[in-house]
Amino acid sequence: MTTLPVLSSHKVIKALNRAGFTIKRQSGSHIHLWHDERKTLVTVPNHDELAPGTLISIIKQSKMDRKEFLSYLE
Repeated sequence: MTTLPVLSSHKVIKALNRAGFTIKRQSGSHIHLWHDERKTLVTVPNHDELAPGTLISIIKQSKMDRKEFLSYLE
């Protein structure tokens, strides 16, 4: 299993943008990103550091595996 790094919401959103997600809307401190082809909505809390469980949830929402998600961080 791949160890997940500690990431900010800004870095996660950049990675999701590279994967084809676009910012759809923001409600409070949560940013919602949409992927047209996958018909998937991902919610990212706007925090300096995301908890490991939150990051795992974001990866699951995006319908990617950890390895694919980490490839978009670079």
